[in-house]
Amino acid sequence: MRLFNRFTLHTPESVELEFTLAGIGNRAYALLIDYIIFGLILILFLIGVLIFNSFFLEAIAKLLGSTNGLELWLIAVQALIGFFIYVGYFVFFETAWSGQTPGKRYVKIRVIRDDGRPVRLQQSTLRALLRPFDDLFFIGVFLIVFNQREKRLGDLVGGTLVIQEEQPVKSAALKVSTPARSLAKKLLIEADISSLLPEDFAVIREYLQRREAMIPNARNELSKQLASQVKQIISLEKLPTKVDANVFLEAVYHAYQQQIDN
Repeated sequence: MRLFNRFTLHTPESVELEFTLAGIGNRAYALLIDYIIFGLILILFLIGVLIFNSFFLEAIAKLLGSTNGLELWLIAVQALIGFFIYVGYFVFFETAWSGQTPGKRYVKIRVIRDDGRPVRLQQSTLRALLRPFDDLFFIGVFLIVFNQREKRLGDLVGGTLVIQEEQPVKSAALKVSTPARSLAKKLLIEADISSLLPEDFAVIREYLQRREAMIPNARNELSKQLASQVKQIISLEKLPTKVDANVFLEAVYHAYQQQIDN
């Protein structure tokens, strides 16, 4: 029996990352929590619909003397609004919370793209629109069980994966230079280190652990590429003068760890 399905992903930065797929049990648990929350939202929506319909239809009846056929139009429009709320729940949270809904956040799983990047509006929308088909006759369960990467229909079309959230751990083998430690203190004040996802941190950690084995030219090019991307993620306008890309990445690594410890 497969307890943990792990796979290796090659990121666009040429760094290998190993992930653990979420598994059908965790996904079902997260979905149950989300459906309970959505159910509460739906109840509030239905109460609002009943109140609105009562006053609106009564006003129309007084004005026109008849509400002939209007009830069916109202039901159709409100059913459509209800579907948009259903889709919007998953799209909003997965986009705003970097691949997590309240259920996924509680269970500590998240959605990522096939290339390891956070999901965007397009992927989340495709997943949400196809969710009713996945739920119908347990099609999604069937696909997850028999798909090597545990993808339901929404994942196959959207190009996404559901993984266990990475939990950063300290690496005793990774040394952080003195200049990097000094820079890390500044980054905790001047940059938004909290914007780094666990997967972003994992990319930085993997690079720092493997850089000594790289060809110097390749190491320099990759460090600059990573530093440029990380700088955008943490909203750092510019690097301090004469700071090497490797020192900067070490500083970000150390600052992230310091933030977790606090």
